[in-house]
Amino acid sequence: MGEYLKALSSYERSLEIRKIALPSNHPDLATSYNNIAMMYDKMGEYSKALSSYERSLEIGRIALPSNHPNLATSYSNIGIVYDNMGEYSKALSSYERSLEIRKKALPPNHPDLATSYNNIGRVYSRMGEYSKALSSYERSLEIWNIALPPNHPDLATSYNNIGTVYDNMGQYSKALSSYERSLEIWKIALPPNHPKLTASYNNIGTVYSHMGEYSKALSSYERSLEIDKIVLPPNHPNLATSYNNIAMVYDDMGEYSKALSLYERSLKIWKIALPPNHPNLATSYNNIAMVYDNMGEYSKALSSYERSLEIDKIVLPPNHPDLATSYDKIGMVYDNMGEYSKALSSHERSLEIRKIALPQNHRDLAISYKNIASVYSHMGEYSKALSSF
Repeated sequence: MGEYLKALSSYERSLEIRKIALPSNHPDLATSYNNIAMMYDKMGEYSKALSSYERSLEIGRIALPSNHPNLATSYSNIGIVYDNMGEYSKALSSYERSLEIRKKALPPNHPDLATSYNNIGRVYSRMGEYSKALSSYERSLEIWNIALPPNHPDLATSYNNIGTVYDNMGQYSKALSSYERSLEIWKIALPPNHPKLTASYNNIGTVYSHMGEYSKALSSYERSLEIDKIVLPPNHPNLATSYNNIAMVYDDMGEYSKALSLYERSLKIWKIALPPNHPNLATSYNNIAMVYDNMGEYSKALSSYERSLEIDKIVLPPNHPDLATSYDKIGMVYDNMGEYSKALSSHERSLEIRKIALPQNHRDLAISYKNIASVYSHMGEYSKALSSF
């Protein structure tokens, strides 16, 4: 975090000088605003990042031809921020505008086109529109296969993304195949302890975990942790991620004390390494809450879920799907505690958000209706339960 602040200070000083020395719409000012935005984005301060990226775009639109590649980059950067904020329709619009410009400005198999298709695929994936995501990712891979050497890292990224979609679709053998192809390329293209390898082992571990092959999942996650311990400082956020992943496997195996210990180790690192309201802290509190929930310690679970929600309400837009998930989990704890009115209120808030944020046939809407019906059933209001199903 400290390095980002130093970089931000330097970029802001550079902007001050350029404002004095250059005309108000000089392209170098656009570059300065872009650099400042990148730092805010990395710090998770998305509204500030968006403001700076938009100022950069304003200057670029005045100073450059309408289909200049730099404008495509600006739209792409704005899309990334909206993507991080969970405003997927806005992200998609920006990414598609970027793609339109690149199609006009660049050769048909230019790598930047692959980047655009990749970004669009990522948004569709996050929206749960996996067939559209897969189509975009595969178009991206086609271009990269033509434009890049056979073991270029971007190909590994493409296989990795395709693996993630297959994983979300429950097609685990295809997911595993894509992730392993990604790992093969990264092993050739990168040094043996490169962070990308840890990400790859993490993803393979996740698939094995979903398949219920917990020993293989642990092996992959532990390999990832080994690399992280070699290349990273002791309180680096990636170590927290590794501990978190291993904890999830123990949680799935019902070894709750081991899971809780590792989740708490992960949280301790993230508290040191990250700003106090960083989304990863919300994830950490959420995971700790799930363990307490599984152990039947509902008051502790509720406390951790509520802390997670507090952070998410600060960093996310008011109708982000993750908020709906948090309200759902809090509702389930209240349901288990027999506090049905509070449970119903939380599930209904979850449903409100999902109606706004998600496509009308998204599976999470069905989960919300099911949870509401379950509470009504526990309250003995069976007609209301039936109407909710």
